[in-house]
Amino acid sequence: MPELNLNDIAARLESLEETIIHRLIDRAQWRLNDNAYLQGASGFPGAEQRSLFELRLHSQEEMDAKFGRFCVPEERPFNRDLPKPLRAVSLPDTGVNLKDYDTVNLTEPLLNSYMLILPKICLAGDDGQYGSSVEHDVYAIQAIARRVHYGAIYVAESKFRQDPEGYKKLVETRNRDGLMERLTRKDVEKKIIERVKTKVKNLQAKVNKSIRNTVRYEPIIVYYRDLLIPLTKHGEIVYLFNRVENDSVQN
Repeated sequence: MPELNLNDIAARLESLEETIIHRLIDRAQWRLNDNAYLQGASGFPGAEQRSLFELRLHSQEEMDAKFGRFCVPEERPFNRDLPKPLRAVSLPDTGVNLKDYDTVNLTEPLLNSYMLILPKICLAGDDGQYGSSVEHDVYAIQAIARRVHYGAIYVAESKFRQDPEGYKKLVETRNRDGLMERLTRKDVEKKIIERVKTKVKNLQAKVNKSIRNTVRYEPIIVYYRDLLIPLTKHGEIVYLFNRVENDSVQN
């Protein structure tokens, strides 16, 4: 089993912050465009039960599935009716101890949280650019999902290895509060929020505001603080429960 260094994992999570911020700023270049999220308003014949956004996300994930994207632990799909990979996918040992990576799948609450942040970063109204809007929605939501699932899976595994017996005891006694306390590092979370704030400001410091919409940092740091970080820790707990169960079965 490969070594998992918590500092390396933290560095990877930090790099994903920049991707997420870029994606959210790119989405904010178009107005909110509510019609893109209305079921039956996609313009696709026979797709009355899905919005344009849902269709765009499904089409993207259908292609991704064929190429093997979801064979990677942190790449969790939002859709379930996806094809199997059409190519042989060979991955090095990830160090993840799960029978089914999809056991840790937070896409539903992530999708709900994404829809809540859109009105806070996009200008209200309709500019008719529905295709561009949902294209960038997909880029953003997939980057967000990658960050949360990577943190949930790899941080939990790394921390578990530091104190297997301690974490096993908490899991076996169903002590979720104790797990949450052990997994929470307020100093680290504070640094993340400050770093995200700085990046949002710096990435937009020299933009031409006559042609580019800018995004306030407040909704993005609230999004991180109140949604992405808590969801990541929830995913860590789900991972730990399943990891300990896997160990029990194997032993």
